[in-house]
Amino acid sequence: MSLAPACILAGGLGTRLGAAVADTPKPILPVAGEPFLVHPLRLLAEHGATRAVICVGYLGEKVEATLGPERFGIELRYAYDPPGLAGTAGAIRPVLDLLGDRFLLLYGDTYLRVDYGAVDRAHRASGRAALMTVLRNEGRWDASNARFDAEREVVMAYDKRAPTADMAWIDYGLGVLTPEALAVAPRADDLAEVYGELARRGELAGYEATERFYEIGTPAALAEADAFLVAGAV
Repeated sequence: MSLAPACILAGGLGTRLGAAVADTPKPILPVAGEPFLVHPLRLLAEHGATRAVICVGYLGEKVEATLGPERFGIELRYAYDPPGLAGTAGAIRPVLDLLGDRFLLLYGDTYLRVDYGAVDRAHRASGRAALMTVLRNEGRWDASNARFDAEREVVMAYDKRAPTADMAWIDYGLGVLTPEALAVAPRADDLAEVYGELARRGELAGYEATERFYEIGTPAALAEADAFLVAGAV
């Protein structure tokens, strides 16, 4: 069984990277000798992905020109954000017709070593509207923002803006969503609001990731991801 289609959010400005993104959008900055987004696409292909929609904004035409219509057997479609910043949830809604009844959701600046097929299957088995992949964090990588019941495989609470002291887990950056999941917060621009409402309703399944994530949102993180991927290539 092939993997559910992937929706990759790649429209951010990347302002924390300064001059590095003046002419090159963050998702295609060179990392370990390749445009960054090539690395997560390779992982997706290894787990059976065949289709992906990349939501682009800032210098999106360069992302499309660089990656083209296909990588590693994955058909790539591009969706351009409307004028102004649509937000993460706002970027997804216009492309639901390209994604079908369920899809993986990830960010174009993260590299996630996880079994994407197992995540996909966990959502199917859960019977819930959505799934969030979480990592036991306890403040190591960033502020923990989720409360996860590992035995029941359910995210009990999620709050990125005002996390509580009992939250020991962090959103790993990979979810599985259905159109119905987005409908729980129809006015929300930020996906965090959607996830928070899903958790309150008991509709957010959880899957525990065990490997740390890498991302390229800051110069330090970019250097760390580059070093990791260079070492892996060697």
